[in-house]
Amino acid sequence: MDMVKEEKRDDSIAHACEVLQIEADCISDLIHKVDQNFQKAVDIISSVRGRVIVSGLGKSGLIGKKIVATLTSMGTPAIFLHPVEGLHGDLGIVTIDDAVLAISNSGETQELNTLTLSLREIGVPLISFTGNITSTLARSSDACIDVSVTREACPFGLAPTSSSTAALAMGDALAVALMKKKRFTEEDFYRFHPGGSLGLRLLAQVKEAMIMGERIPKVLSGTLISDAVQELDEKNFGFVLITSPEYQLLGILTDGDLRRSIRKGIEMNGKSVDDFMTVSPRTISPTATLAEAVQTMQRQEITTLVVVDTRGILEGCIHLHDILGRGGTIRISLSQEV
Repeated sequence: MDMVKEEKRDDSIAHACEVLQIEADCISDLIHKVDQNFQKAVDIISSVRGRVIVSGLGKSGLIGKKIVATLTSMGTPAIFLHPVEGLHGDLGIVTIDDAVLAISNSGETQELNTLTLSLREIGVPLISFTGNITSTLARSSDACIDVSVTREACPFGLAPTSSSTAALAMGDALAVALMKKKRFTEEDFYRFHPGGSLGLRLLAQVKEAMIMGERIPKVLSGTLISDAVQELDEKNFGFVLITSPEYQLLGILTDGDLRRSIRKGIEMNGKSVDDFMTVSPRTISPTATLAEAVQTMQRQEITTLVVVDTRGILEGCIHLHDILGRGGTIRISLSQEV
């Protein structure tokens, strides 16, 4: 009895692996089908002033709803229109400023093709995802993107499996391509996700995440360069702040400043930080939000801000890692100097 159970379990594992391999191969095959039609679809969507109206029936409709969610979260407004509902009044949501993405593996879904006839009368551009590039839907499209697969993972070749996965993957490719073309930033993404843990964190104030007290890399005005380098090495932030005895922020000295001075052959022995510091480091208020800090860092192409009060008194400093969480997976492409 146990042997029978073991064999059945092994069969299940083998079947699962086969399905995953089939679908992985089908997605890989899509790479060779991304052509000028895909580029035209990106150009069409990025040029319209309205939304992307996504439509499909059955499994294609479910994939369409996921594509809508992905597009919207990545900066391309989108909405789903059910083909049947569209034929019974909901077509009114479509305007001349919109673009339509129709999804059908066969390209011969009657309800969808009937809907596209009405959409053509409105005058909106039509993009299609289909597995049949000679179909009625393909021929009526301004840009037809081939999402055909060699086989379904369903052993009978009936249930949409590989084909629906392929359409989903192509939808992700389209969303990301649009995001890049529109220069959609990480900060934009945070703004569209205020309910997530990161979104909630970005609503907090700088003072709740900044480095304070003895952890701040700082020296007094007049400190010798050699002593400043020791502070820089011990704190390991890539910079050291220069203040007055009253903690008035006077300047900043980065490891980049030191490297440039060495390359120029400038003698530093016996000289103080005042001779090499930058007198206007980028600052932020302790009551600013972390979202504002990220925005400032991105605009200035830096990863650290100095935190000062309204009188210019040093209160702390904040690094991008302190906002996003050190060791996290989210990355922002910024330079490493303040």
